[in-house]
Amino acid sequence: MILRFLKYFLLFLLVVFFAGGIYVYNYAMDRLAPRPSMLDSPTSFIGFNHIGISVMDIDEMIAFYQSATDFELINRYTVKDNDAANELFGYDSISYETAVLKGPNMLLELTEFDHQTDAITKMPPFGPGMTHTCYQTPEEHPAYDLFKNAGADIISRGDEPIGSSSIRVSYAYAYDPEGNMMELEHMPSPLIRLAIGTEWAEEHLMWMTQVALISPDIKRLTAYYKEVLEIEPYRVNSYGPHQLIDDVVDLDNVTFEGVWFGMDTQGKKLELMQYTQPATPTRDYPLKLTDLGYSFSFEVGDIQLEYERLKNKGVNFNSTPQKLQDFWMVFAQDPDGNIFSLRQIIDKASPLSLKNM
Repeated sequence: MILRFLKYFLLFLLVVFFAGGIYVYNYAMDRLAPRPSMLDSPTSFIGFNHIGISVMDIDEMIAFYQSATDFELINRYTVKDNDAANELFGYDSISYETAVLKGPNMLLELTEFDHQTDAITKMPPFGPGMTHTCYQTPEEHPAYDLFKNAGADIISRGDEPIGSSSIRVSYAYAYDPEGNMMELEHMPSPLIRLAIGTEWAEEHLMWMTQVALISPDIKRLTAYYKEVLEIEPYRVNSYGPHQLIDDVVDLDNVTFEGVWFGMDTQGKKLELMQYTQPATPTRDYPLKLTDLGYSFSFEVGDIQLEYERLKNKGVNFNSTPQKLQDFWMVFAQDPDGNIFSLRQIIDKASPLSLKNM
């Protein structure tokens, strides 16, 4: 009882110190209040293994992301005339090159398909689909500057991250050279200590935090991921209109619904949003596994077990699990058509595993 009182008294002081900012409050609640996360799931899910981006020019994109993040290139390989890959992607003769960049808590995988003919387009903040991932840094080392200097096209208004005197967390949205959107978030030391851990953050000046799925039907998508992850969301809320939000996304009078599922470590989360102003549209075309843009991956301890469990729940898989490189993998699509994969690492010492990050 005393410990619980002290926790919530600390939360109260934190909120007062930051003048009641709702974003600060949410960070504090995420850390201090009881909440479900991936650690509470009875499944063999471990967490987000990687963010995937299908790209037109892999060399340009490697150069951009390494310049902005300083993530290490730990693997680069070509796949051609591979039966497992053909089955995985549903092509007679798939050919592609993949580069794996290692962040502190997640991987970034860039893949260029030889047959790629899509045109590059810029995803609007209101979706639909996986619109962005988030790169988070301490406020004294702003990701905003790092990405802007690398050549990112800043979406947010003004010439610096969007925040206020009462909300020391600041944000910006930006596009990479191929029009993939990202969120850049900057945190003060007190929140890093609560949400991330000071010692860990001092060793890693930038990290990835989330998969953001923008849906025309957030209730349906929330129910779906509750079944997949077998946990409840830790936060459900409505936002806007607010000038800070408008300035971040460069739109006026924005309102949206948000749902968040806690993942494995360092503030990682699955973020579901539905814009109500402007309204998130319904995608009017099916996504292919090789389409330009984002996908994401869950690492699991037993892919066959999870494949059967989710198949029985009606999850739409594109194939059976296939062995490729040093892992087993299978792709699936959620009710909105967003592409995700399950991945089981074969070698326990592999740098591709979350357990070795």
